[in-house]
Amino acid sequence: MAGSSLATAPPEDRPVAALASARNGAVDLEAVRRAAAGCRACDLWARATQTVFGSGPVPAPLMLVGEQPGDREDVEGEPFVGPAGGILSRALEEAGIDRERTFVTNVVKHFKWKPNPGGKRRLHEKPNRVEVGACLPWVQAELELVRPEALVLLGATALGALAGPDLSVLRDRGKPLDLPLAPLVATTVHPSSILRAGSGRELAYRAFVRDLRFVGRWLDRRGVSSA
Repeated sequence: MAGSSLATAPPEDRPVAALASARNGAVDLEAVRRAAAGCRACDLWARATQTVFGSGPVPAPLMLVGEQPGDREDVEGEPFVGPAGGILSRALEEAGIDRERTFVTNVVKHFKWKPNPGGKRRLHEKPNRVEVGACLPWVQAELELVRPEALVLLGATALGALAGPDLSVLRDRGKPLDLPLAPLVATTVHPSSILRAGSGRELAYRAFVRDLRFVGRWLDRRGVSSA
């Protein structure tokens, strides 16, 4: 599937066009990825190095959705390869889940940042509602193509974008959510929050592993190996 009509869509219209094409079975993930590289649906592209699209097998038993790429992801063009990605990889391994069999992505595909007054490091800024809304069709298109058995929403931005405002990460983490996005939908904290947990980091990490282990066991009971 070449996805030529998607590639020729106006840059500001590509997220919506991608979602429609994915729902119609008219494109594959690579065509959507190529179209996303030229997305101009919001202003974040102007200061980002590149679009950071999802990565992993298609289809996949498990799909993880975070907020946005960070500094390292923006440079390398791959999701969850920075410090938070290191936490995620270690937690998945402890939970008995093979990251190579997991599709990982973010709601927002460009790094939103502000300069650090005291150095060269670029500091993360939370994307606003307009930016999340403009980018949302990309992750919805990924979801259509990946068709995971289990979907895990990492953090409040991902949960709010895909599940709405009535759910809470801390209240609803580590249990099935009644949502039609996948056979199992669950939420837990974003791994970056563990890096900010200070003296509570180990407890936060253990809770994160428990949430992922719940998902891994669910997949095993369903006969879909995640390891």
